[in-house]
Amino acid sequence: MQLAYIFKQKWKNEKRFLENKGHCPICDSDVIFIANKEWLRESYICTNCGSVPRERALMYVIQALFPNWQELIIHESSPAKKGASMRLSAMCDHYIASQFFLNKKMGSIVNGVHCENLEKMTFANESIDLHITQDVMEHVFHPSKVWKEIERTLKPGGGHVFTVPIVNKTNPSRLRARMDENGQITHLYPAVYHGNPISKNGALVTIDWGFDICNHIFESCGLFTQVFHIHDISMGIKAEYIEVLVTRKPLSTTPTQEIP
Repeated sequence: MQLAYIFKQKWKNEKRFLENKGHCPICDSDVIFIANKEWLRESYICTNCGSVPRERALMYVIQALFPNWQELIIHESSPAKKGASMRLSAMCDHYIASQFFLNKKMGSIVNGVHCENLEKMTFANESIDLHITQDVMEHVFHPSKVWKEIERTLKPGGGHVFTVPIVNKTNPSRLRARMDENGQITHLYPAVYHGNPISKNGALVTIDWGFDICNHIFESCGLFTQVFHIHDISMGIKAEYIEVLVTRKPLSTTPTQEIP
């Protein structure tokens, strides 16, 4: 595998902070995991596929909760060109990738990728089995609109599986920036940017989330959310802010009868 050779050569002479053998949930191979920095979230690499811990945690949860994921209609917003995104796109026949392209018509196809605004998606009601977002929800300006759209477009029994840095932990979530109706951005705290797969300018962090994110989701769309924290170096899953969140839509909204 050429990709594996490239990764192994890249880290061949790197100083090791952590190294161990294990099985990668992304490439489904027995591999060596290597970290050359103490910040494991982005440096603890699978030498076979290049995935990082949050990607492996996300893929593990998808496989555990949705074992038939290859047969599902999956929409992933802002996918990367590696890791879980690559496996999902390669093995799911009904995989839909989307990006928010400025100055492009919503719902249009740009180089094979859907142009979608998570706050107002063009997908039909109850048309998606799984929504996937990896480190996206800290960059949206109106998360309540996003969760309402996710609830609208999910099929009964479907889910939103996502990663987001829970940087505030047990403290309340904190708004960092807001946007008005004219698109004007007001910074409430110094601007922080993360990597953006379609822009070298990066993506502005709008919210520092805490674990109260689950309450925000419920208040927005009425759906419950589970938080999974996995620590297992045998799968290369060990890092800060490693939580995977899963919001599920019930199979039925019909009240169950009381059992006598």
